Parts: sequence; C-alpha cells; structure tokens
Amino acid sequence: MKRIESPQNSLVKYWKKLATTRKERDRSGEFLIEGFHLVEEAIKNKSEILNIIVREDVDIPSNWNIDNIYVVEVTAQVANEFAETEHSQGIFAQVKQPTVSKEEQTKWKKLLLVDAVQDPGNIGTMIRTADAAGIDAVILGKGCADPYNPKTVRSTQGSIFHIPVVRGDLSEWIDSLKEKAIPVYGTALENAVLYHQVKKEGKFALIMGNEGSGIDSDILAKTDANVIIPIMGEAESLNVAVATGIVLYYFSTDEF
Repeated sequence: MKRIESPQNSLVKYWKKLATTRKERDRSGEFLIEGFHLVEEAIKNKSEILNIIVREDVDIPSNWNIDNIYVVEVTAQVANEFAETEHSQGIFAQVKQPTVSKEEQTKWKKLLLVDAVQDPGNIGTMIRTADAAGIDAVILGKGCADPYNPKTVRSTQGSIFHIPVVRGDLSEWIDSLKEKAIPVYGTALENAVLYHQVKKEGKFALIMGNEGSGIDSDILAKTDANVIIPIMGEAESLNVAVATGIVLYYFSTDEF
C-alpha cells in the first residue's frame, strides 16, 4: 500500500482538481467519489476504479472485493485537501467515467431527457429517480450541471453507477427517438394535458426543463405532446426533481 503524507504530492493535487473542477473531469474522463456507500456501489457495479484512497485512521471493510484495486493511504491533512463533505468518512475513490456504446443506446426505450437543469442536487436526484423508476438512460442536454460534480454524485446515492448518463444534443436525440417511433413528451404550462390523461405505450422519452424557465421553446416544439401536473394547493410550482418522479412513475409503470 502506498502512503502519501504531503499535500504537495502531484496525485493529491490531481485529486483536488477532480473534486473541484469540471474542466479537469471532462479532460481526464475521471471523477472522485467520497464515502463508504458510494465507494462500495462503485465496487459492486464493477466500475473502473483507478485508486481507493483511505485516510490513515479508517479501515476498509473486510467484505469489499478490492484484490485488483490499488489502495493509497493518506494522512488526515492530505485527505482534507480533496474532501468535499464537512464530516468526511475518510474514504475516496478515483473512478473512470463510464462510457456507453452506440449499440447499447439503440436498445433504450424509456428515457429521461434533461434541458438546462443547473442545480447539481436536482440532477443527482433526477438520476436517482430515473434509476428507481426503471428508466433505461438519462440524457443531459446543454446547460445541465455536471453529472460527476461531487454534489451531483452524492445526490444520486449510487445510481450514477446503475444507469447510463449521457451528455448530448437534445434536439438530435428527439429526432432519433422519433425515427424509432418512441413518443416524446415535454412538460409545459401551456398547450399541455394532464400527465395521467396520456395513454401509455410502454416506451417513451420525457423531457424536463430548467428550474426557472422550463424547456427551451425550440425543443418543446418537437414534442409529440406536452403534459402538466396539477397544483392542488397554493404553491406556484413543484421542484423539478419532484415533478420528474411523478411523471416518470406514471409513464414507466402499469399500476396507475
């Protein structure tokens, strides 16, 4: 086991960049995760883990299968350089961002498309919700928060390792889905029907939009239909992640 004691070590500086800058995550195709639950999920889902980093006072659980994973021990001072949580559990992993083949993408029939949702917590919760609802993949369009931002990853609660998350041009995705006869639904306040009035077909793509301005009008113009969730009380609107859960579960299940 390698041990690092200096915050000036080049690896430590790199891990700090992974934790703090999207530019470095995009350039390297890697990201840093923190905490026992996330590291365990990465191991269980056979993610490509480059290093497990453990603070000197922390023990790695004996039931973890880490025989082929390189482990680095660090001092508390070093761990504080890249820890993102206030009360860090002292265990981290440097992980490769997963990739998805074009062949696999052609099999997707239930998708969540996200347009310019900027809050990492919302993006993470939407990924987690899509995973729970049995969605095939999440497509993040222009203006969305980084799915590998530490706050996003924590909000997914491990779902980032369960469901494919792809960044792309939503307009192109809509065109491709229509060629496959997969209906595309937007969410809007005008020219929309109640979500539960739409007949379910077993395959669909749902678009959710920016927290304040909703879905871009050019994207909205391409949908097959737009849906709305009724507001029963006096709240002006629902949080985008909550709204996502309501509509996704309707379209993805036969129970209601």
